[in-house]
Amino acid sequence: MNDSAVIAAPPMDRVLDLFQGIRLTPTQRRIAHSLVQHAASAAYLSAAEVAELAKVSQPSVTRFAMALGYDGYPALRRRLREIAAAGYGRPDLGAPIGNEMQRALRAEADNLDRLAEQLADRDGVTAAGTVLAGSRPLVVLGLRAAAPLAGYFAYFAAKVLPDVRVLDSGGSLLTDRLEQARAAGAGALLAIVLPRYPRESLDALREARAAGMSVVVITDSAVSPAAEYADIVLPAAVGAQLVFDLHTAPMALSMVLLQAICDAVPADSQRRLEEFEQSAARRQLFTG
Repeated sequence: MNDSAVIAAPPMDRVLDLFQGIRLTPTQRRIAHSLVQHAASAAYLSAAEVAELAKVSQPSVTRFAMALGYDGYPALRRRLREIAAAGYGRPDLGAPIGNEMQRALRAEADNLDRLAEQLADRDGVTAAGTVLAGSRPLVVLGLRAAAPLAGYFAYFAAKVLPDVRVLDSGGSLLTDRLEQARAAGAGALLAIVLPRYPRESLDALREARAAGMSVVVITDSAVSPAAEYADIVLPAAVGAQLVFDLHTAPMALSMVLLQAICDAVPADSQRRLEEFEQSAARRQLFTG
């Protein structure tokens, strides 16, 4: 790629970097999420305006800034302004290469690059694989835009796990199905929660935690609203350059997580895969 295609990291990504590796309280996550979602304007908001945006108190914003290592919110705001200046005040390097569709797909490639860098530390995904591999049944939650990803993951997970249950529709039956899975012995829930964060998904996570289940969440960032209810958060950025979001990185991460599940129970997963292949050959399921 030539110099004219070089683009600085979007403000949203650079703001998100401020919170990496820091354990935030639920209130602090709400503040962080608001700053990420309003990355372009956050540098020019007062502490009171940030508090109103995040629906928290103004002292909470001050404590949040101090939790990040700043003397107070003014110091954090100066850092946000530096990020904004780096993103928008750089010398003109020429127009980005390609049309808006090409740029959207190149942004997805960047999301995959960041996901690959994130996986240099495999502890989180390895721990999640171990937790999910031990759940009988394994519950997979994905509502609205996340429903296809939940189904895709569950289709393959069912080849290596004996009982995988997909919760992909809301309403009163969602709680019923969650309670039934828990009664059947489910100890863990994998939830895929993507923008715009369905309220029913967050309610289901809260109920799962209250029932004593371990919760693993694949979501778009570590400060997603779903992170408040998760034992393990696995972030993967969502593309927002087109009319509707692109979920390339979350789908890739779901398959990485399935690999971690197989690694957690290698003998069982290999045996079940071999049994499936024998069954598929006997029934002539595939032509190639």
